[in-house]
Amino acid sequence: MSQDYLLPPSATVRWNLRQLYLDIFWFGVLAGSTLSFLAVFAARLEASSLQIGLLSAGPALVSLAFTLPAGRWLEGKPLIRTTFLSSIGQRAGYLVLVAIPWLFIQHQGQVWAAIGLVLVMSVAGTLLAIAFNALYADVVPVEWRGKAAGWRNALVAISVTLTTLLSGYILDQVSFPLNYQIVFLIGAAGALMSSFHLSRVRQNIEAEDQPDASGTTVPGNLARAHWWDWLLQIGRRRVESPTNRKPLLRMDLITSPFGLFMAGCLAFYTFQYFGVPIFPLFYVNELNLTDGEIGLGTAMFHGTMMIGSLFLNRLSVNLGHRKVMLLGVFLFAQFPLLLGLSHNATLYYIACLVGGIIYAFLNGGLVNRLMERVPAADRPAHMALHNLALNMGILAGSLLGPVFGDWLGLRYALYLNAGLRLLAALLLWRWG
Repeated sequence: MSQDYLLPPSATVRWNLRQLYLDIFWFGVLAGSTLSFLAVFAARLEASSLQIGLLSAGPALVSLAFTLPAGRWLEGKPLIRTTFLSSIGQRAGYLVLVAIPWLFIQHQGQVWAAIGLVLVMSVAGTLLAIAFNALYADVVPVEWRGKAAGWRNALVAISVTLTTLLSGYILDQVSFPLNYQIVFLIGAAGALMSSFHLSRVRQNIEAEDQPDASGTTVPGNLARAHWWDWLLQIGRRRVESPTNRKPLLRMDLITSPFGLFMAGCLAFYTFQYFGVPIFPLFYVNELNLTDGEIGLGTAMFHGTMMIGSLFLNRLSVNLGHRKVMLLGVFLFAQFPLLLGLSHNATLYYIACLVGGIIYAFLNGGLVNRLMERVPAADRPAHMALHNLALNMGILAGSLLGPVFGDWLGLRYALYLNAGLRLLAALLLWRWG
């Protein structure tokens, strides 16, 4: 059904969409503050490239170890309640991050504490990722998912852009480390508000929607809920257990054409994250950028990414998902290349402006091409193989980047990263 002719959503669907929009808006506050500046904070503490790499590698390792057991464990658990509690279990760690400069005097102690905290948070984060995907599919009707995804993408881009600009301003105006503590506190507040709105999602399966005292129609279980049973009323719907369990990782799938596609994705994710530990060190140690300049560049990236997303659908219709994906992956090498050529903020800004548009095409094209190649009848196994490739790529890239950064120097490691991204593009052109 065309989204131009959608029937009006029910009161429950409207309620749930509102909560999911607010959830992603507040998550953008987290992304534009803590997630955008944690690696920069580590660089300010004179962290090594390996230590910064572990901020990405650690969560990937946890995800590799816990994804399949977590998926099995979640079977039969209350869906919305599990999503909410796992989000709290992960996001409470952002409050602990605020206190790290008070708990550890030495800079190295603060760096390792941050790495350890991120690692612990990743256990609940793995549960959250799996539970949220199930939740989203359960509470958003199929015909509304495209429009909902579009609104969520727009809202997160807006909140990330604005929060990044605010965070950069605070970091430049307040002395270290209080400036980062304030930014991390903003991120923690955004994370917890996001979790609050996840808890407000409801499934109206036991009662008809009914008007509240003001005459507004709301889900039936909310119309009579009191504040003291808020937690008790968090979703009763449970994650379904399949009657016939099938192995999620199969050799026949690995050796199939889809397996070759995943090999290309593995190379892409590896070389994408190759540069992640190098970028903040290059900003701080080579370009001598202020936090405000880093924040402005990040805001530019997300701003142009939102603009690029507006043209994604038309581009996909005209070219097809595969060509859009290939356009993105071949142009993706520009960011480390331009960054390596820069000696001040000017080329850094240009790289961010261009990179945001390219990433919009790349991200949308890759996801759409993946969905195009995944058969509905065998989706769990295909997505499990993709998640394996994703996390192995994050782990490998986050560890290889520091090695080559120390060996070649940061600037030449960026040039190497540009070449490796082109190699990944060639593999996806051949196998994608």
